[in-house]
Amino acid sequence: MTNKKVVIIGCTHAGIAAIKQIIKYYPDADITVYERHADISYLSCGTYLHLGGTVKNLDDVFYADPDVFTKQGVKMRMIHDVISINAEEHTILAQNLKTKELVHDTYDKLIMATGSITAIPAISGIENPKVLLCKTCDEAHELYAAAKMYHSVAIVGGGYAGVELAEGFVKSGHKVSLIERGPHVLKEYMDPIMAKKVQAMLVEHGVKILTDTMVTQFKDLENEEIEVETTRSKCTVDMVAIAPGVVPQSDLLKGQVEISDNGAIVTDPYMGTSNPDIFAAGDATEVRYNPTLSQTYMPLASHAVRQGTLAGINVLDKRLKSIGTQATTGMLLFDKTIACTGLTLKKAQEAHFDAAAAFYQGNYRPDFMPTTAEITIELVYDKNTRKVLGAQMMSDHEISQSANTISVVIQNGNTIDELSFLDMLFSPNFDEPFNYLNLVAQVAVDQEHGYLRK
Repeated sequence: MTNKKVVIIGCTHAGIAAIKQIIKYYPDADITVYERHADISYLSCGTYLHLGGTVKNLDDVFYADPDVFTKQGVKMRMIHDVISINAEEHTILAQNLKTKELVHDTYDKLIMATGSITAIPAISGIENPKVLLCKTCDEAHELYAAAKMYHSVAIVGGGYAGVELAEGFVKSGHKVSLIERGPHVLKEYMDPIMAKKVQAMLVEHGVKILTDTMVTQFKDLENEEIEVETTRSKCTVDMVAIAPGVVPQSDLLKGQVEISDNGAIVTDPYMGTSNPDIFAAGDATEVRYNPTLSQTYMPLASHAVRQGTLAGINVLDKRLKSIGTQATTGMLLFDKTIACTGLTLKKAQEAHFDAAAAFYQGNYRPDFMPTTAEITIELVYDKNTRKVLGAQMMSDHEISQSANTISVVIQNGNTIDELSFLDMLFSPNFDEPFNYLNLVAQVAVDQEHGYLRK
């Protein structure tokens, strides 16, 4: 395994994680990295945090420096664009974007960490310079500069990015409209009952929300404003922020490795592709989604880090498998924690589970304590097997680790009966004698007419 040449294409979360593991486990490996940008490791959540004033300098959001890897012997070819890959011959053609010089290279093993690109919607007028994207650091700088000049903004897309942007713009003093084509915001992560609580919070902070609404046109007006035409109405704003979905960047390997219908690279549990010398990780790939036991495209930074770590560990010696994911996510919105894991009720039913949801609402710790806070939880479960399938929760209390606990419960295939009595610490400082996760499971058990007899 010594002196093998490993090339990594792309150096955001997955690529960085892969480099670290190769250095650790294969110190004799020859590592070369190709990256289009001059910087690496930008966390896109920095965009809304910078807008809202939580992060003062966008440079602080970068968590890795190319020079650190260079000092460790990694050949960091920054501002290089890979043009083509020949998997059969193990060759790469790239271009130095500064000098325009073409670079020919070879590899023994290749890790594709090319990530994703914004799925720019086909809307008339979207090329308008006042219609801005929000994925990369350069786009974040542009968005921040525009926000300084303008007062009103329309955000297109009500997923995590759109909702977080709405908070950022509210905190920076902007008038905000949020346009979502689905029936409610966060539709990939929350059912209507929980999502509408989030919407109510946004409205309470001044955000105008339009759901079941598609944008059809952006039109410049003579007063330098933009008219946003939708399927329901028109509104006039100073600028627009697009927060749509993303699509995998896998074109370089098209026809050379197995690629799914949605364009994501198919990998085995070791992050290997159908070509034994090519691995893939991050937003360019699918993940193993445990609640449905299927391969699914779910681009998340947490997935990218884990997959990149696995690719780096396994690239020269397949030793550690992925255990899959529950797609656990969370955000802090106007000081309220919102966290989700696993399937929503709607998605569980679409996956042909005989699913139901149980709801719990109550304070996280006893009323005799000096302060407490209400927690709202929706627990999704399979009525046949009684297994926990998912959860959504929100509170002024910090409950993100409770979503992580439910993630483990789903991973392990635990039932509502087991969750009802899961061993959880008790102290009036933290919870009731039965933790709120026990209590929501007990609601589910009551809905199913008691505990399962064995």
